[in-house]
Amino acid sequence: MSGQPVIQTLTFWLSEHPSIVGFRWSHAHSWGSTWSFLFTAIAVYLTLSLLLHFSLLVVNRSGRPVPLGPIPAVHSLAMALISFTIFAGITLSSAAEIRETRWFWRRSKTPFQWLLCFPLGTRPSGRVFFWSYMYYLSRFPHMLRTFFTILRRRKLVPFQLFNHSILTVISFLWLEFSQSIQVLAILLTTLVYSVVYGYRFWTAVGLPSACFPVVVNCQIALLGCNVACHVGVLMLHFMRGGCNGIGVWVFNSVLNGVILLAFLNFYVRIHLGFDKKGRTGGGGGGEVKSVAGDRSCSSGLGGNDKKGKEL
Repeated sequence: MSGQPVIQTLTFWLSEHPSIVGFRWSHAHSWGSTWSFLFTAIAVYLTLSLLLHFSLLVVNRSGRPVPLGPIPAVHSLAMALISFTIFAGITLSSAAEIRETRWFWRRSKTPFQWLLCFPLGTRPSGRVFFWSYMYYLSRFPHMLRTFFTILRRRKLVPFQLFNHSILTVISFLWLEFSQSIQVLAILLTTLVYSVVYGYRFWTAVGLPSACFPVVVNCQIALLGCNVACHVGVLMLHFMRGGCNGIGVWVFNSVLNGVILLAFLNFYVRIHLGFDKKGRTGGGGGGEVKSVAGDRSCSSGLGGNDKKGKEL
C-alpha cells in the first residue's frame, strides 16, 4: 500500500498534469516549433561541427584527443534519464488517451492499431503530443555527442551528422502533421536510448563492458522495428479507412529508408575493414582477433562498440 501514493504521484506528473493534458502544438506558443527555427538549428549544428573539426586540424596538429573529463559520462547519464522519462510519460499518456477516446474508434481499431494509426482528423494536442514535443526537444542535446566525437577521436563522422539532422526533421514532422506511427516509434526509440546511454555511462565511469557491440546491435534492432512499423501503418491505412498524416508518412518513410541504407553502408564498411585487417596477418589473424576480443570484455571500452559509439 505504501507504494500506491508514489505511483499516483508519478502518474499525475507524467500524464495528468494540466500542462500535459492541455498541451497544444502551436507556432506561437511552442518553443522551436517554426520551420525557420528547425532549419536554422540544423544549419548551426552542421556549421559548428565543421568549424570545430577544421579548427582542431589547424590548432592541434599533434592529433592528441582533447580531454573532456566527466562531461561525456554526465551527458550519457542525463540522456538516459531523459529518454526513460519520455518513455514512461508517453506510455502512461497513451494508456490514458486510449482509455478516454476508445469509445470513438473502438469499432474500427484495437489499442495497438491506434498506436500505429491515428484516426483521420487527429490534431497535435493532448498528452501524447506533449511527450512527442519533449522528444523533439531532446533531439538537440543528442547532437552534443557529435562534438564529443570530434574532440576525443579527432574525426568527423558524416553518418552521425546526417543521422542527427534527419531524425530532428522527422520528429518535427510528427508534430506538425499529427503523423501516425509516432507513438510507437517514440516508445521504441526512447527505450533503446535508455539502454544505449545507460551502457555508455556504465563504460564511461570505467565499469566493464559487454563482449559484444551493444550500441550497434541496439541500433540494428531499432531500425528493424521501424521498418516493421512502417509496413504496419501502410497496411492499416488501406485496410482500416485511412491513417492521419499519411502524406508526410511517405516522406518520413523515404528519410528512414535513407538512414537505413546509410547505416548499413557504415556498418558493412567498418566490419569489412576489420576483416581485411584480420586477413593481412595470415595464419595468425585468428589469434589476433581472439586476443582483441578478450581485451574488449575487460577493457571497459568494448572493442566493436568503439565504432558503434560514433552513432
